[in-house]
Amino acid sequence: MSDRLQPVLAGLVTALVGFTSSFAVVLAGLVAVGATPAQAASGLLALCVTQGVGMLWLTWRHRTPLTLAWSTPGAALLVSTGAVAGGWPAAVGAFAVVGGLVLLTALWPGLGRLVAAIPVPIAQAMLAGVLLTLCLAPLRGLADVPLLVAPVVVTWLALLRFAPRWAAPAALAVTLAVVGVVAVRGGTLAWADAAPAITLTAPTLTWQAVVGLAVPLYVVTMASQNVPGVAVMASFGYRVPWRETMTVTGLGTLAGATAGGHAVNLAAISAALSAGPEAHPDARRRWVAARTAGWAYLLLALASAGLAALVAAAPAGVVESAAGLALVGTFGAALAAAVSEVQGRTAAVVTFLVAAGGVTLGGIGAAFWALVAGLVVHTVLHRRAGQRTG
Repeated sequence: MSDRLQPVLAGLVTALVGFTSSFAVVLAGLVAVGATPAQAASGLLALCVTQGVGMLWLTWRHRTPLTLAWSTPGAALLVSTGAVAGGWPAAVGAFAVVGGLVLLTALWPGLGRLVAAIPVPIAQAMLAGVLLTLCLAPLRGLADVPLLVAPVVVTWLALLRFAPRWAAPAALAVTLAVVGVVAVRGGTLAWADAAPAITLTAPTLTWQAVVGLAVPLYVVTMASQNVPGVAVMASFGYRVPWRETMTVTGLGTLAGATAGGHAVNLAAISAALSAGPEAHPDARRRWVAARTAGWAYLLLALASAGLAALVAAAPAGVVESAAGLALVGTFGAALAAAVSEVQGRTAAVVTFLVAAGGVTLGGIGAAFWALVAGLVVHTVLHRRAGQRTG
């Protein structure tokens, strides 16, 4: 393979893996908080465009393989949160608040330190609890529509053994093929909805949406995407320009919010595809891979409406099963990090149980209460341990 072609192919793989492995999670999350299929398609399009433009800017500025992504854990959080007070406009307002908080993180380092002060087990336990609902979807799907979901599960398991990187994308490809056959036979596929289009929504602010959706979404995005993304880049010898990256992703989230985009952030897992040796032996040439991924996302944006129309035509439980399979690895990593430290395990378990319980109190979703419960238990136990030591 030529030196010029290698990073280009790596960038295409980065975009294709990132997009196909989790776009169903994004669509499911946006619909869960009140978006229509057209508004969800608009949100997916906005995310592709904002992160693509962000990558083009950052790679041009720094000649570093800085890869951006949408917040997949954040999309799963939307699924677990469901409808918020004020409906879809309030959810859009919450997305804008997240963008503002990320931008504030760039301007005020103290906010970043405040998020970093949340114990890792608690943050990861909240994420694991949020992911549990979707990760259980394949089991429910096998029970409800086994003939449709079984091929998806078998494909995922086979690729997990022989080509792990492509397990989730292949499972989603099989899902779309199954859905396409069912939809065409049933005449439920709306081809007129396949043209890409931006649907703008005027945001509104409700305190329930800000507290119950924006705050957990910001914490999940920072703790599970931005902070690990910096660590992944450092492992390959790259320094992330933190302030500028947060500025770009904050502005990108703000720009895409009214179109339905929930959050843009620094890539974590997929970052290795562009920053690792497979992208190019020469670390100084790997930025081309990230730049190619940026252009690829702009092209993938054109497919957003068609995919959303196909997902909307799917029988209940089929697409959710594929989305759940795509999150199994993330769920396992979050759960392992949550219980890895004996000292903080109790607080982490409480956080996980509250988040997984899905209970809404005062119009505020479980993710926020999980964070509160975990921090309270952590504070009480930490104080008691300090008193005993004293």
